[in-house]
This record gives sequence, structure tokens and C-alpha cells, in this order.
Amino acid sequence: MKKIRSRTGSLISCLILLIVIITTVICWDVLRTLFTAGNVDTEDKMIETIMDKTATPGAATIVSKQGKTEYKVYGYADVNQKKKVADDSLFELGSTTKAFTALAVILLENEGALSYSDSVADYIPWFEPTYKGEKVNITINQLLAHTSGIPPWSIRLIPEGTTDVMLEKTIHNISDIRLDAYPGTEYSYATINYDILAAIIEQVTGKSYQNYVTENILIPLGMTDSYFSTGQEKKSDKLTKGYRGFFGKSLEYDAPRYYGNIAAGYLVSNLKDLERWINAQMGVGDIPEKLNSAIQQSHEVDIETAGSEGENLYYSFGWSNDKENRIISHTGSNPNYSSQVIINLDKQQAVFVLTNLNSTAPSQIADNLYSNLNGMPMNKFSYDDVYVLIDLIFSFLVIIAIVNLCLKIMKLTRGVELVINDEKTRVRKRMGSWIRLSLRIILLVLLVIWPYLINNNYCMLSVWMSYSLYIWMGLAAINCILAIVIHGQKLSKLQRSQML
Repeated sequence: MKKIRSRTGSLISCLILLIVIITTVICWDVLRTLFTAGNVDTEDKMIETIMDKTATPGAATIVSKQGKTEYKVYGYADVNQKKKVADDSLFELGSTTKAFTALAVILLENEGALSYSDSVADYIPWFEPTYKGEKVNITINQLLAHTSGIPPWSIRLIPEGTTDVMLEKTIHNISDIRLDAYPGTEYSYATINYDILAAIIEQVTGKSYQNYVTENILIPLGMTDSYFSTGQEKKSDKLTKGYRGFFGKSLEYDAPRYYGNIAAGYLVSNLKDLERWINAQMGVGDIPEKLNSAIQQSHEVDIETAGSEGENLYYSFGWSNDKENRIISHTGSNPNYSSQVIINLDKQQAVFVLTNLNSTAPSQIADNLYSNLNGMPMNKFSYDDVYVLIDLIFSFLVIIAIVNLCLKIMKLTRGVELVINDEKTRVRKRMGSWIRLSLRIILLVLLVIWPYLINNNYCMLSVWMSYSLYIWMGLAAINCILAIVIHGQKLSKLQRSQML
């Protein structure tokens, strides 16, 4: 018996060692970049370091200083085809789209078609949110500033789909939502605020949101390559492939389409068009007078209605606005793309960064480019990216779960062994098995329901999170089930031994 146990122990040790070796070989590049500081001596090295550490396939940057612009591109628009990112490569912008939506609202307000103080119910009568059980009104101002009280988790109520009815369906899904705060009292970023604005724009103009913005903003600015990704359009051959992180690497990812969310995150653009956009913010270029006036208004902050993000920092008209330093900025995040824009209106400086992976890479790159532009040192990579951290943590947990699963399978294969010397030992083992069995059942239930405990769901996780999270959940559930079986067998044997 001792020889058998010795062989079993050696086999288990070899199995664990084999898993560790295989994992190390597969993830060697990931481990190397994880434990090296990287290089920030030059802009190029800084960008390449951040791309390596976040597994970002491709990036495009534009830096503008007093009307002079410089494009730089890195990596791949399509990894499989070895297609490099170019100046005219297209990326989804994510939430940096919101400034375009807010600008459309300003244009309509200037025309007298609507007023910032108007209630949403004036345009969408069946929109009846509640606060503490009472129906309340939300104004256009509050949607623009994210002070509507609509909770951030409402993003999960946006339905997947590419038909024209999806915007209306999105608003229907939140029409009777319970607000987190009374409208106008607290700032809380909820992407769906800007989808409601899109519905109002359609009601006022009688046009689709994307057609109105294209005709009144994109074309007048000369942004002729840009368009809204509705899922109905023919994909441009200039559109980069989107990616998602997995085990420290990036996998091509064709994310679901959300027609109902295009006003909040689905403008597609490139460096050439975005040069016109950032220059327009700084008053550079040939801009129609009506549009130029609206753009300048979008930089103004009314402290009474703006959302307060911090000291001297307000959310207003689709921008994070540093009122004192006259700096406007915004991040953008879609399931397979991300972006960051920073514009100093007084110094006439601007940075825009695009990537084809959802991470904080654009934010870190843009912050460093802006610092370098102003003679300040660039910072090393910081592991504060929730998506990168989730991938790293759950990739590690997957390995542990695989080892644990192998051990449980071997334990079941050779059979459950019990050594019972006396009644006291039997009682102790029975109690221990019942406790472990109960804990595994509780853990299994928590594994099934935890997304809902944090106002999330499996659909949201599958769209936004790394595959490693799902794999770990599956392996952890199997481990729990096998543990339940093992402890069930132990209890059965203990019962039979008592009867003997």
C-alpha cells in the first residue's frame, strides 16, 4: 500500500511539474514583459512598452501643437494578415463619441429646436423613471452631465442587435428604471444617458441620429472617412480588426453590435479625420460659423448643471473639463477598441490615441505624450488596467484550477480511502466531510449567481471580459462538483462503516 501511495505521489508531482513547464513555455513572452520595467526613454519605446504589456496589437497616435500635427502608427491592423496600421486605418472610438452627440444637441438648442432644461418626457412621453418609488423628470442638461441618477450598470440593459428599432428598444428597457440619486444632485457616469439624447435628436429632427450628425458635423468638418458602426454598413477594408486579451495575449474578437448605443460609443474614425476634429476644438481650420460657435460652447462649464468629477474637474457636453487649466479630455472603451483624447485649449495642444484592444493603453500613452509635449518626464507602465489585471489573475487561477482538477480526477479514479481507528475519528471525519460538502455547495451557488450580485450578467461578462474568466468559472464549477462527489462518497463510506 505504501508503494502504491508513493507511486501516486510521484505521479501527481510529475503532473504538476509538467503543467508548470507547459504553462511557462506558452506564456514565456507574457512573463518576460510582466516582470521587466520596460523603456520610456523615447516616445516610440514608451508606446511599444505599453503595447507589449497590454498585448495591444495596433495603435495610432496624433499629436498637435499650435496647428502642427504629427501622426505615428504602431503594430498591426490585422495580425493574421500581417497588415500594418496606417494613417488612414479606422478604429472604433468608444466613448470619445459622446462629444459629437453633445455637439449635435448644442446645434439643436441654438436653432431653438430644444432647450437644455426640457424634460425627457417632453420628447419621449412613456419615459418614466422613479426615485424612491416616485416618478421623476430628467432633463437634457442632466443627461449631458451624467447627473440623471441613472445607474452605471444600466449598460447591461442595452440590447444586442443591428436593426433600426434597437435605439427605441434600448430606451424602453430603462423607461421605468429606479434611479440611484435624485436627478441633478449627483454625478454618476452612465453611458446610456447619451443613447437617450440620440432618441431625442431623432424625435426633434425626424432623421436618424447618425444621419443628423454626419450631415451637420462630420461632413462640414471634412471628416469624410468617419461613419457610425451600426452593424448595417459594409465594413471598410481600412477598418482594423478588434482584439481581446487572453492569457496575456490578444485574440481577434468580432464583438457584438449595439445599434442602440451608437451615440455613446460607436463612431469609427482615423487619424486624418481626427486631426480635423481636434483642430476644430482649438479653432484651427475652415469651420462653418454656426458649427464653430457650437464647438466653443461645448467647452463652457455651467457649474450649476455640470457633473462634478473632482476639484476643478467637471463633466460637461461630452468632455471631462478641467475648468481652471482649460483642458478637455475623454477616454473611450468598447469591447475590442479603446481611445483617449487630451486637448489644452489655451496652449493649442492636443493628443489623440487609438488602439484595437480594450485597455488603458491609450490613456497611459496619451498622458505620456502630453507630458512629453510639455517637457515633463514620461511615466513607466502602471498595472492599473482592470481588463489586463483580470486576464492576468484569472489566467493564473486557471492553471491552479487545472492542477486541482487533475488531482480530484486521480482521487476519484483510485477511490476514496478512509482510515477509521475509533468512533471519535468517525465522528470527526463525518463532521469535516459535512462542512466541506456544505462549503462546496455554497461556492458552487456563488459561482453561478455572482454576476447578478454585482448588477451584472453573463452576457456582459462574455462581451467585455477576458476568456480566462469564463474558463476559470467553468473549471471552478467542475472542481466544486467533483469535490461534492468525493465528500458524498466519504459520507457514504462512513455511514456503511458505522452499520458494520
